[in-house]
Amino acid sequence: MTTLLRAENLKGGAWMVAAMVSFTFEDMFLKAAETHMPLGEAMLVFGIIGMAFFATLARQKGEALFHTAALSKPLIIRSGFELTGRLFYSLAITLTPLSLASAILQATPLVVVAGAAVIFGEKVGWQRWTAIIVGFIGVLAILRPGLDGFSILSLITIVGLIGFAGRDLATRAVPKMLSNRQLGVYGMAMVNLAGAIILLLTGGAVWPDTTGAALVIAMSVFGIFGYNALTIAMRTGEIAAVTPFRYTRIVFAMLTGVLVFGEHPDMMTLIGSAMIVASGIYTLNHNRQQAASD
Repeated sequence: MTTLLRAENLKGGAWMVAAMVSFTFEDMFLKAAETHMPLGEAMLVFGIIGMAFFATLARQKGEALFHTAALSKPLIIRSGFELTGRLFYSLAITLTPLSLASAILQATPLVVVAGAAVIFGEKVGWQRWTAIIVGFIGVLAILRPGLDGFSILSLITIVGLIGFAGRDLATRAVPKMLSNRQLGVYGMAMVNLAGAIILLLTGGAVWPDTTGAALVIAMSVFGIFGYNALTIAMRTGEIAAVTPFRYTRIVFAMLTGVLVFGEHPDMMTLIGSAMIVASGIYTLNHNRQQAASD
């Protein structure tokens, strides 16, 4: 590996870590804001701020806010999965421990690899299938179906995971003419829709107090920064070298859960989390080694 490529990988990794820290704070502020206003209302405000931000960036670049490619089948499918991920993961982090929801979410890259093999016909050898199976066993260790520690609410995170994995897979087929700024506008529109659905079902919209408003603004700032940091990370260095830094999120989430919300992840959750992270890193590292040998 050349010195320049190594430096790019380190830079991309640093941006990925920054994104994971930001997303952890976004989750934390959303979970806290839900005690001051309905979850759907908090998501609506976040979505409006996010749409305004990305729309401003797009207009500065002379890009149309509504492009005809927005009606393409891949983007419609992507939007559907984005809506599912946003809707159910937001519910998960407010109804279940943050550390638990974040741990399960770390299986997303494994689902993406498996989906790429099934949907796009990408070659996945027995080593990576084994790692994927180990990762899913880690998810089962956290969920503990059929045992006393099982919570039906944990399944909400699984649906959110499927939504985000589907979004990532569908992104591969989205027309290249759409910029990240335009995709940001459409993605935030799905946040708005998810918030509207939740608020429609729960009702109870209130005029936010000072604390609630501050929490939503903080959530929006970290969410927007995290999105941009993730975009930069995925465009810097090798994907297989940068992506494993996603797993730092589970560390930040567990620390936040313990220090801020007083959560106490049990041994099975820690073991399952370690299995997911280890299998994910192996899978991505194996991808890089295979690409280097081709």
